Amino acid sequence: MHLFFSVGEPSGDQHAAHLLQELRRRRPDLEVSGYGGPLMEQAGCRLQYRLTELAVMGILPVLPLLGRFYQLVRRARRFFQESRPDAVILVDFPGFNWWIARQARAAGIPVFYYFPPQLWAWASWRVRRLRKYVDHVLCALPFEKAWYAQRGVEVEYVGHPIFDEVARQELDPAFARDWAEGEGARVGLLPGSRNREVTQNWPVMLEVVRRLHAQNPGARFLVACYKEAHRRWCQEQLPPADRRLPLHLFVGKTPEIIALADCCLMVSGSVSLEVLARATPAAVLYRASRLVNVVARRLISCKYLSLPNLMADRDLLPEFYCIGNPEPDIQKMTALLHSWLTNPASRARARKDLAELRQQVAQPGAIAHTAEAILKRLEPAEADRAA
Repeated sequence: MHLFFSVGEPSGDQHAAHLLQELRRRRPDLEVSGYGGPLMEQAGCRLQYRLTELAVMGILPVLPLLGRFYQLVRRARRFFQESRPDAVILVDFPGFNWWIARQARAAGIPVFYYFPPQLWAWASWRVRRLRKYVDHVLCALPFEKAWYAQRGVEVEYVGHPIFDEVARQELDPAFARDWAEGEGARVGLLPGSRNREVTQNWPVMLEVVRRLHAQNPGARFLVACYKEAHRRWCQEQLPPADRRLPLHLFVGKTPEIIALADCCLMVSGSVSLEVLARATPAAVLYRASRLVNVVARRLISCKYLSLPNLMADRDLLPEFYCIGNPEPDIQKMTALLHSWLTNPASRARARKDLAELRQQVAQPGAIAHTAEAILKRLEPAEADRAA
């Protein structure tokens, strides 16, 4: 059996890598190729292109990459025609993956969408593309199944792998021991995994750090950078006056920082589910231009954007939209984090609310369920061809 994956987000690289491991455990003869990231490659995928390096958000950042995306779509079309994989598995990244789905459908290859685009939140009319080009949707959020099914999409709820991943993660004991010691509170900072997220949000986060430090001199600020380039950039943005801040930047320590933090300030993204899994109180930051905000407000059809808030239908992780001048939101975020640092009862309530939601939505075995859903649809066809 040969599967082709197309994965463009760093978080999708992690989820796809774990899925590959589970699939190969069940099918040692499995061949896997496609577009993805370094974790998929380590899990045995024969990468044709490291697509995660092109992960961007917004319209303007995509424009310089259109030529590269077009070349990759053409390359996938040739591969589908010549190699005939048994299925194509898409993970998030809809702007690009719609085109991969179109090429697979034209070649008569079944298409699975794992982590489908959040059409229920914005641009719901695009569900027509899903019906046209995707055979099976494997959704990770409990409310998605009914939404897609009502619109005529073949869908199965498999659960979110982040809860499996958190449960089996082994935290670095030396790191945890070193930073658990001491009397000062710990604030986790999660500036995002995309370059543009980091450059847009880090200056705002840094200003919150300055103000929180003035109010809480003993607090320590632990920054979870996605890659070394982000760590260097964030470090370089510190003016001489800020070099004395108790600010510590790390790469590859996101789980440890979330687990150790008394509270977090984070850029919106799938990491919000890891925050939920560890029941760590967090404020969610969105930074956008006025133009992007106007366009988004016309398209977004749901009240909340962070996944825990959507699942709970309330503001468990307070969201802050920094549009234009960020000063009003900087004041609010600083006040919220300060209250969590100085009021143990308030922090405990936030943890309790998150733990209760986690109990409701943290379905175990999501990775195994996903592998089963894929193989049960492909193995009968494989047996028929062999006969």
